[in-house]
Amino acid sequence: MLTAPKLRTPFLIVNPKAYLGGADTLRLALLTDELAGQFDIDVIFTSQDAYLVEIARRTTHLTVTAQHMDPITPGRGMGHTLPEALAEAGASAVVLNHAEHPMTLAELDATMRRADELGLMTIVCADSERQCRAVAQLEPKVMICEPTANIGTGSMDTGDYIARTTRAVKQIDPSILVIQAAGVTSGADITRVLEQGADGSGGTSGIIAAPDWRVVLEDMFTALKGFQATRGNR
Repeated sequence: MLTAPKLRTPFLIVNPKAYLGGADTLRLALLTDELAGQFDIDVIFTSQDAYLVEIARRTTHLTVTAQHMDPITPGRGMGHTLPEALAEAGASAVVLNHAEHPMTLAELDATMRRADELGLMTIVCADSERQCRAVAQLEPKVMICEPTANIGTGSMDTGDYIARTTRAVKQIDPSILVIQAAGVTSGADITRVLEQGADGSGGTSGIIAAPDWRVVLEDMFTALKGFQATRGNR
């Protein structure tokens, strides 16, 4: 069984989803790994299952993360994602209940328990404040709080969503790390969410759609490092 990784805060999440093929995903992973080592910042890097082995083999500074799994055990389950297969491929964490792959509460609970059995860190998504409170009761290690309407838009919530949902999770369990990343596209955005209480940030389209991945990632890492220097690891 794996030992679930521990993340130092603040940290970055790079989540290519299904935007990239294998060669480009590996290129982004290698670049992110290089910068993670340079800036000494922890990074969650998600990948399609098919690329997990290569990314895990060729990087050293990333928490290699699957984008979903199913609560099955070895045996029947054609077409479902076996947790043991992810762990053996090199994943040390898994994202669950993303808006693009939602789960019922029963499915989520069962899948999280399977992840716990294998030592996979659970990174669970939730939308509204009520959903954030409900998911926090299931004891994930990390939560991604994000309003579905802002995902992929390049526009962050302009109200109090970030502070309110982060506070709601911490009231349930202060040990849960909270990611706020919907609409984040720059280092300035990352500084904003960290100042409102989040433990980590990052994104998908804000990185993938950038004309130069290195430039946008360096901007994000610089923001994380700057916040770390002023506030210290929390």
